[in-house]
Amino acid sequence: MTSTLTLTVNQTWDGQPLAAPEQAVVELTARADGLHVRLDAPLHGDPPPPGLPGPTPGLWNHEVVEVFVLGPEAHYTEIEIGPMGHHLVLRLEGRRRPVAEGLPLRVSVGRSGSRWQADAFLAIEHLPPRPWSVNAYAIHGQGAQRRYLAAHAVPGPQPDFHRLDAFAPWPD
Repeated sequence: MTSTLTLTVNQTWDGQPLAAPEQAVVELTARADGLHVRLDAPLHGDPPPPGLPGPTPGLWNHEVVEVFVLGPEAHYTEIEIGPMGHHLVLRLEGRRRPVAEGLPLRVSVGRSGSRWQADAFLAIEHLPPRPWSVNAYAIHGQGAQRRYLAAHAVPGPQPDFHRLDAFAPWPD
């Protein structure tokens, strides 16, 4: 059985609305064998990470769209995809406690005009058990111009995408 959920990154991390051109759309499809991720986001032209596309430690320091999938007992998976094909998948057990990094992700990335798209698949063994809650984020810019954007706001004194209580349940 499959189920699909669409998340729109349409606000800043603290809940301020975004203009339509800055919004990203993430479509998640849960399948018996894993999670299919499709995304469409604005291309901001930030410098890419060093190295060839593929697993990239520290990708969150660059232009990126992130998807977090939370299961029971604060076990969650973080999927990061950059517009040049760099990606990073982490599995965490407890808030900010990674137990695996650089997990395999099948991903293809394309660009058209001022936007970029990605199509990715993560095998079920790299995801937490269900039920799931999810959130999606986009980060771009450098220095004082850095922007932290969210589908579901994570209010607080600073952006913190590991605010697990801010995730929304995946309706089954």
